Amino acid sequence: MTSATNTAVHPDVVIDPPDPAPVEAAAAPVNKVPPVALGLLGLQHVLVMYAGAVAVPLIVGRALKLAPEQIAMLVSADLFAGGLATLVQSWGLPGVGVRMPVMMGVTFAAVTPMIAMGSSPEIGLTGIYGAVIAAGLFAFLVAPLVGRLLPLFPPVVTGTIILVIGISLMKVGVNWAAGGVGNPNYGAPVFLGIAAFVLCLIMAITRYGAGFVNSASVLIGIIVGMVVAGFFGLVDFSHVATAPWFDVVRPFAFGFPTFDLVSVITLCIVMVVVMIESTGMFLALAEICADPVDEKRLTKGLRGDGLGTIIGGVFNTFPYTSFSQNIGLVGVTGVRTPYVAVVGGFIMLGLGLIPKLAAVVEAVPQCVLGGAGLVMFGMVGATGARILQAVDFAHNRNNLFVVAVSVGFGMIPLVAPNFFKQMPHALHPLLESGILLCAISAVLLNLFFNGLQSAEEARAAAKAQAAKSEH
Repeated sequence: MTSATNTAVHPDVVIDPPDPAPVEAAAAPVNKVPPVALGLLGLQHVLVMYAGAVAVPLIVGRALKLAPEQIAMLVSADLFAGGLATLVQSWGLPGVGVRMPVMMGVTFAAVTPMIAMGSSPEIGLTGIYGAVIAAGLFAFLVAPLVGRLLPLFPPVVTGTIILVIGISLMKVGVNWAAGGVGNPNYGAPVFLGIAAFVLCLIMAITRYGAGFVNSASVLIGIIVGMVVAGFFGLVDFSHVATAPWFDVVRPFAFGFPTFDLVSVITLCIVMVVVMIESTGMFLALAEICADPVDEKRLTKGLRGDGLGTIIGGVFNTFPYTSFSQNIGLVGVTGVRTPYVAVVGGFIMLGLGLIPKLAAVVEAVPQCVLGGAGLVMFGMVGATGARILQAVDFAHNRNNLFVVAVSVGFGMIPLVAPNFFKQMPHALHPLLESGILLCAISAVLLNLFFNGLQSAEEARAAAKAQAAKSEH
């Protein structure tokens, strides 16, 4: 659905159309959304993705032992840059943006390698941001070629990679549930009890809730869990009181980015996986919106991922991708106009300019996040498992070896952190990323056992994979 279409069916929305639209899309009655309803629907999109959107800066900031004020800054930057990236994708720029209802958030795929980079004294945060900017530029430049890379990433590869991402992140969620690494009371019953309460509450809302309440179960669980934690004296609002109500998000707040070759290569490979995922998301969304995506428009959407990631690196945050739960929400609500995402993007921009809100997010106790993290990170792994359902294991036993060996490689840094201790130090950021090891293994083993798909088969597989990824 392009913007000109929505000008025709949104007489109350005064936004200049960026480009012409298909005639059949203009007739879609679901696009006739009053401005007030559009605002509420945009807010719903933000709330549905909010818990996942702020999770990555919390994970990275706490893993790198940043000060609470710095973590709050990461949260503000994440929301602000996510708003800009969403506007780039949904509203569009010349030659950039898929111009469909796409909400952008930081990808979980980059979390583990970024923590490895940031934990290295030689790389640190500035090295992370240098790698993010370089990976975004790489994605922007290679966007027209990604269609040719699709045959390298059939469901057996992408499903395995996403499964390992989820399993790797579970370590973070489990440690949060116990109170956080370094906590002198690690594993205290009160921490475990609150984490279990949040987990059970989310499960109950998911089971018995409906509509928006069901979609926002994780966010509601975190809010209620924070209230409960407050009764036990586990919530510290001192930083909230001192945080300003309004402040701008400044570029390069942690220093000018530095560039480490291995780190750059690592995140470039992660961006290839992200773009493959985005390709499937765009194709699936095109089906929902009855708005076909050709190669030219797909390239614009992938450039949007690249430009969004560059924006992330400049504004002190991380690589961006389209959030699958929001694509599922488009199908649930039936509202297919890109302006619903445009409104959501502006809301995220506004939230990013309110440091007091970011300080509230940072104040959420780790045990509360642990209960929610077990759900969020587990869902990432479950999404990988669902994608693997499309793989033929019965008639092609070779696929079993692709998954088995690749998962094994992906688990090495998780279960044996010193496994590559004797390898050259420059390779540690690469070898300490289970996701990267899994990706390389899965691609090579799939080529060895199965060869290359055709381009048409790869596009069909990407579309099916995206359909399985929607929450």
